[in-house]
Amino acid sequence: MSAVSFKVTASSENPTKTVVRARNFEMIIDEPRNLRGTDAGPNPVEYVLGALAGCLNVVGHVVAREMGFQLRGITFELEGDLDPAKFMGKETPSRAGYSEIRVKVKPDCDLNREQLETWLHTIESRCPVSDNISNPTPVKISLG
Repeated sequence: MSAVSFKVTASSENPTKTVVRARNFEMIIDEPRNLRGTDAGPNPVEYVLGALAGCLNVVGHVVAREMGFQLRGITFELEGDLDPAKFMGKETPSRAGYSEIRVKVKPDCDLNREQLETWLHTIESRCPVSDNISNPTPVKISLG
């Protein structure tokens, strides 16, 4: 199978609000009021958590089908720790992004613990978003 490309376009509506278009969908990215935003949508790092949950959901169902069991649904709780110092322009050894992301996965199915661990390990190894977060991915930013 050859590589598949995905593309979004985005435009700034104000200093904190960005409108992103992906295919025929529109996403609003904004900061909460306590970060001088208008709170019109989740902020960028919340979208990272949401993207991870969405990807784990899709891959989880694919793997369940491959393993031959009925997965009635999955709930996720995601939380990440982020030091805003670098984002705010302060000298710090901390990175700008999440220092850790914790994900609790609660599948609704009839597997035993060992089978669930196999399922979860397979999902984690095949989720593109988890892979992008866990491993260095070249990002080339240039003037357009």
